[in-house]
Amino acid sequence: MSAEPRTAIEKMVARHTVGWDAPRPPRAGDFVVIRPRHVMTHDNTSAVLPKFRAIAGADDRVLDPDQPVIAIDHDIQNHTPENLAKYAAIRAFAERQGVRFYPPGRGIAHQVMIEEGLVTPGSLVVGSDSHANMYGALGALGTPVVRTDAAAIWATGETWWQVPPQVRVVLHSELPPGVTGKDVILTLCALFNAGEVLNTAVEFHGDGVLSLSIEDRLTIANMTTEWGALAGWFPFDGVAYAYLRERVNALASAGRPAPWADGLDQQWHDRYLLTADPDAVYVREIELDLATLSPHVTGPNNIGNARPASELMTEQVRIDKAYLMGCVNGRLKDLESAARVFEGGRAVAPGVSFYIAAASSEVEDAARASGAWQRLLSAGAVALPPGCGACIGLGRGTLEPGEVGISATNRNFEGRMGSADAECYLANPAVVAESAARGYIASPDDVSREPYGTCRAFTSPGETQTPQAIVDGFPSRCVGRALYLPLDNINTDGIYGKDVTYRDDITREQQRGHAMVNYDPAFRETVNVGDILVTGRNFGTGSSREQAATALLSSGIRVVVAASASQTFQRNAFNNGLVVIECPALADHLAGMFAQRLVLGDRTIVGPEIAVDFGASSVTCGSASFRFMPVSAVAQQLVVAGGLEPWVAGRLNPAVGGAR
Repeated sequence: MSAEPRTAIEKMVARHTVGWDAPRPPRAGDFVVIRPRHVMTHDNTSAVLPKFRAIAGADDRVLDPDQPVIAIDHDIQNHTPENLAKYAAIRAFAERQGVRFYPPGRGIAHQVMIEEGLVTPGSLVVGSDSHANMYGALGALGTPVVRTDAAAIWATGETWWQVPPQVRVVLHSELPPGVTGKDVILTLCALFNAGEVLNTAVEFHGDGVLSLSIEDRLTIANMTTEWGALAGWFPFDGVAYAYLRERVNALASAGRPAPWADGLDQQWHDRYLLTADPDAVYVREIELDLATLSPHVTGPNNIGNARPASELMTEQVRIDKAYLMGCVNGRLKDLESAARVFEGGRAVAPGVSFYIAAASSEVEDAARASGAWQRLLSAGAVALPPGCGACIGLGRGTLEPGEVGISATNRNFEGRMGSADAECYLANPAVVAESAARGYIASPDDVSREPYGTCRAFTSPGETQTPQAIVDGFPSRCVGRALYLPLDNINTDGIYGKDVTYRDDITREQQRGHAMVNYDPAFRETVNVGDILVTGRNFGTGSSREQAATALLSSGIRVVVAASASQTFQRNAFNNGLVVIECPALADHLAGMFAQRLVLGDRTIVGPEIAVDFGASSVTCGSASFRFMPVSAVAQQLVVAGGLEPWVAGRLNPAVGGAR
């Protein structure tokens, strides 16, 4: 293979790509078949199981029992017979297959993956959850896949992936006292919120990285998801090494030695150390001066709207609820930071409910041992079990209509943590605790700085767009009524709400009744079979829930034309036979056509007939024509097969169920 310069991400992709026979290593834009080190599923395992059985047939054996990891964490406060039976069925499957299983109460899956030594530098670790980006804090390539991908990996060890473009983020200086990794990522989300990292893999570099603790890195990598990225990678350095050495010792003491422990000391450089080549190609370079940061608050209900906490404190925005929990900020240092706010006998303000949950049982035990847990409880905090809970709007303490909450979680989408008529802000743990103590949004320190960051885009040679070959069975053309959704950043909670996401009793046909309810309750009465959905930028952002795609299919949509779309949503779409193309010019054209309707706040607009020509890679609206990037042969094959599940099943055995 050629010695062309590569990014760290590209090197890790090459390590885990199978069947690659091109004369050069995989790079951005290439479709590859990957074999990840591990694939994590959680409560959604129950939805993966029927897909796996459809793929594997009668011989429903997991190909490599060491590859899957199952950790139950989302709806663990739900003790109904139906949910308990679901959990029991998942456990029985794991035990029969010899697959790692972590029961409800052990902790949030991403934290468990880290604690159990299942994330190692240089490895590719995927999860059927959008926050798998978090694994990048330890020098791994962590990225989300979707439920059908998980089933395919169980059956074959492999799935498909398109290598994303890469962005280099250079961090300078050090964080001032009281500023955390949460403030770093909230600032990045606010400063660079025009799609600079959308559907890319982010690599963090610079002298500022060395000043960041592992907890800071975990938080930043986790929320690169909300920034729009598919991965957030940190180099494996002395800080990461020290953390892994600590984990090796902890696991050994617990009688669960890490399989890679022997090589950590002698071989960590040549086995794990990956760096980008000096002339590696990135689409952008972002620089941020950490010394210019201060505690920030994002919201309400908008990840890109951030202000210094001290500035918002002067407005005394009242709160009803505060939350310290989740995979982004539910670790020991987070709990200890919040506990320090309540020193000297301070307590939670009257009328405020302050909910806390550790990211894992191990974290809760450590917080009890340090005294932080008891201090928070003595101040009036309400403890919840280690799990996702209110972060995803499940269980006790969710936001009610008209309430205002401030949270150390990672998402404040409208309706995410409860009612769509509530408001939610995000902040670091100390700001959340201070707000809970005062009853309004506040910061322990009255400090405000103007964050300084820059962004440079790099040009690459353009490729001449040639006619796209059409796979047998794939339509060369599609004509339908445009159904225009004019907003940007329509998230998966809006497309298919959390109240029904983990209900396995809802059939594909019934999903139509729940499609787009949180975005526009009138959508169900407006959509017709054969409509072509046209929408704005970053469509389908948020979680990796598959129903965001299948509910649209159930509604009769076969093609989505977005100004831009989350790649995780696109994976779900093509894995289920839904075509997604990106055409910002068409979205802008309809925005101009319906400018008056936008002023009125309409959310679902019936538009004119449009024609999508897949061979010419163009879409026509009246006399205007707009180009889009060709739909790849792999994507076409998935659509023709009806999705990844039948596609993989057919490749394993045309009869689906014969010898593997």
